[in-house]
Amino acid sequence: MNWDTIEGNWKQYKGKAQQRWGKLTNDDLDVIDGRRQQLEGKIQAAYGKTREEAQRDVEDFCRNCGS
Repeated sequence: MNWDTIEGNWKQYKGKAQQRWGKLTNDDLDVIDGRRQQLEGKIQAAYGKTREEAQRDVEDFCRNCGS
């Protein structure tokens, strides 16, 4: 699945993101509003990950949303 699909349907995928990254609040996810870079930044901050690690996590999330 590509990110444009997730971004366009963020309300549907927000729950999956909450399950994947439990430290992110509903408010965080509302602010992110499907924007990939915002999500990566929030993951970095919440989990102390590098930018590359956060990017890999989001890419993995993107691939798994189609399943």
